[in-house]
Amino acid sequence: MTTEILEAIHSEVYGVWFLIGAALVFWMQAGFAMCEAGFTRAKNSGNIIMKNLMDFCIGTVMWFICGASLMLGENMLGGFAGKFSFDVFSNYGSFDYSGFVFNLVFCATTATIVSGSMAERTKFSSYCIYSAVISAIIYPIEAHWTWGGGFLAQWGFHDYAGSNCIHMVGGICALIGAWMLGPRIGKFVKDKEGKITKVNAFPGHNLVIAALGVFILWLGWYGFNGAAATDVSTLGSVFLTTTVAPAVATVVCMIFTWVKYGKPDVSMCLNASLAGLVAITAPCDVTDCAGAAVIGVVSGVLVVFGVWFCDNVIHVDDPVGAVAVHMFNGIWGTLAVGLFATASAPGFELAGIREGLFYGGGFYQLGKQLGGMAVTIAWTVVTIIITYSLIKKFNGLRVSEEEEIVGLDRKEHGLTSAYAGFSIMDISNTMTMEVNENTSLGSDDYEEASDTLKDAAVKVVNAFPDTGISKVVIIARLSRYDTLRKAMNDLGVTGMTVTQVMGCGIQKGAGEKYRGVEVDATLLPKVKVEVVVGNIPVESVIEAAKKALYTGHIGDGKIFVYPVEKVVKIRTGEEDLAALQDVE
Repeated sequence: MTTEILEAIHSEVYGVWFLIGAALVFWMQAGFAMCEAGFTRAKNSGNIIMKNLMDFCIGTVMWFICGASLMLGENMLGGFAGKFSFDVFSNYGSFDYSGFVFNLVFCATTATIVSGSMAERTKFSSYCIYSAVISAIIYPIEAHWTWGGGFLAQWGFHDYAGSNCIHMVGGICALIGAWMLGPRIGKFVKDKEGKITKVNAFPGHNLVIAALGVFILWLGWYGFNGAAATDVSTLGSVFLTTTVAPAVATVVCMIFTWVKYGKPDVSMCLNASLAGLVAITAPCDVTDCAGAAVIGVVSGVLVVFGVWFCDNVIHVDDPVGAVAVHMFNGIWGTLAVGLFATASAPGFELAGIREGLFYGGGFYQLGKQLGGMAVTIAWTVVTIIITYSLIKKFNGLRVSEEEEIVGLDRKEHGLTSAYAGFSIMDISNTMTMEVNENTSLGSDDYEEASDTLKDAAVKVVNAFPDTGISKVVIIARLSRYDTLRKAMNDLGVTGMTVTQVMGCGIQKGAGEKYRGVEVDATLLPKVKVEVVVGNIPVESVIEAAKKALYTGHIGDGKIFVYPVEKVVKIRTGEEDLAALQDVE
């Protein structure tokens, strides 16, 4: 009688823990949202929050319609998928509520991974369609192979919590999505032959929020990896490995970036924590502390390599590093089962697999892991390419150039800013000028300046004769700045003062709404560009600006020209035209 009572208590306790774990995994949605928003630019924050919200909400709808059946239903087609079932509607009294909710939150996580890699340039409507497809078909079917009693589970493939089924699949979808979308405006600089010569960094607007997201995700990962545990020893071991791997990965990444770049890289270390968590997810129940530490060491270096590879080799613009974190480390974590699985781990016997290569088991389990991973990769690549291609053909994947420059918050959601009341300045590398054949840099050596010019740096000048120098001030649409910058650069102007401002004119805004109430949109985002020219004719600057800015609609902007009485270069004391040689 006592044994039966203890077994009943044990079952109830772990049944409650199972649902607590599901709640922790749901809370990871907040972590993903904070990470993605923090690692990207402020003008897209509202869009990013909306995407992460809709991933879960759309995913829930698709899950009870068909996703749950395809993953959890009785095997059909030789274990390829589960049979369709509508028990959630027709047999609710005896339905497995816990299993439904637990697997739903994992499905939503898979969809969310893609959001960051496609951030800042994806149509919201297209993203919603993608989210529905991955939640309804792509994830449920491949997850059935491993966790629904499908053919990979029968074959001996092991993925305890999702390095393969969730993170690698999400990472592959992220890579292909970012590749098909193309890079953000200004991410890569090309020469006249179209060859990429430089990669620009777009700093995230809020590393504090990104860090908060990482801590939320790390907390949620204890549920992500540990919720399926049914005894204290396995749960404790899973918690240990889920702590050791990301901690080691972060330390290794800190040291590596410190040596490589001269300073420890904050954002890369945040990603390294996630990389270690991703990699330990598949083997967390069958590895020991030493194995988890080695897995973390590789993850800490692999995430840096992944970011470099995307930027410099395949030239795929991934704003948050989702491919490096989830795809590269999802692959590594899946393989790690075949390398580090050990019989000393409490969950090993229940897993029903052989020991890994480094623990005397040979290549047997590693072969199983490679085979299962290869099948999952093939399924994901084919289905996601078909999905994106159809969306691109019938709805379009990418927003227009103007929408991307102004920001998706305003153009996709009618938000003036996700940070109303704060002035947000875009400091990304779209604000840079480049040296070309029209550039005249002059001398930058103070020693080459004449004594007269040196003395002039400290003299008070009382007379300001006509210098032949003019200041041109251009007020234009923010969306036309990149075109204007290139026009000025081609003309030989290499120095500009750029300010983001709000313009208030006769034109009325679009009558945007917030919570159903119209927002006063007479203040519209503008850019003010100030250029001082001497050798370059003012007429040429005006003509180039007009061509770059003209659309024929109200709000194209205005150009103001002022005479400049005096210019003094502080560094050398050069004056007037000489002072402009390495400015314009």
